Amino acid sequence: MNAKNMKSKQKTPRTFKQILCSDNVTGYAFAAPFIIGFLGFTVIPMIMSLYYSMTDYNLVDDPNWVGLFNYVKLFTQDDRFWNSIFVTLKYVVIAVPLKLTFALMVAFFLTRKSRVVSVYRAIYYLPSLIGGSVAVALVWKQMFSRKGLINSLILNMGFDRVNWLGDERWAIIPLILMTVWQFGSSMIIFAAGLKEIPSTYYEAAQIDGAGTVKSFFKITLPCLSPIILFNLVMQTISGFMVFTQSFVITQGGPNDSTNFLALYIYNNGFGFKKMGYASAMSWILLIVIATVTLIIFKVSKRFVFSEASDN
Repeated sequence: MNAKNMKSKQKTPRTFKQILCSDNVTGYAFAAPFIIGFLGFTVIPMIMSLYYSMTDYNLVDDPNWVGLFNYVKLFTQDDRFWNSIFVTLKYVVIAVPLKLTFALMVAFFLTRKSRVVSVYRAIYYLPSLIGGSVAVALVWKQMFSRKGLINSLILNMGFDRVNWLGDERWAIIPLILMTVWQFGSSMIIFAAGLKEIPSTYYEAAQIDGAGTVKSFFKITLPCLSPIILFNLVMQTISGFMVFTQSFVITQGGPNDSTNFLALYIYNNGFGFKKMGYASAMSWILLIVIATVTLIIFKVSKRFVFSEASDN
């Protein structure tokens, strides 16, 4: 092969402008903010948290390596830790099904044909836009105080005043009701799923003599089961990380009856200056959420309807 042919086969060097305008560089440029944010606010903090979980760190002095001591202490010496897990599980088991049930009911009625249905959707979605904030929690705290709106209604109905926030038997109820009230995001997802169910299913059921209730359980719920699974997983994860309601309304009291695990982690890390101990609890929380989510996915194979798997 002569030199002329070899030269023709060599690639022409690309200019800086060509490199800058290439598809690869453009893609990396658009993905860079997410990658930087993911590394800076997720991956690196998680690695540091894992390291701190095996140290005695008070946010002031240098971390002191203690190995697995924090984890051993959590499982063998800290009764408040076990109580916080129990309270969090109790909250999730009660609040999440109630929230999803209420959201599905409202979504079902809001998908009926009506001229003002879009207005109703916006009104019902508003609590989710503002829910979970400190301001809303303060309003909720005032409503359930001894002289608040709820007790005023109870007195007008002839019953005795209830110490909602001072009695450990009742303190978790306002927090659960506040979560159920924030059903807007789940409702919108349910409404979208209901719109995708073919109307021919209901027409065939009506011809066969099936009523509204039977059609709901035999058609609506099976067809909506993937949406139910998605909402269940997302709301369960959110439920385990509940913090604002307890922090603002009850401060974990009375008698640790609303001391959720996220609040207990915060108090240990920033209140008691035990960041290493709090980091260990954070990883336990991650393991609990991952385990519960895995169980939900395993159990979901029994009730989630899939046309692909049904064929």
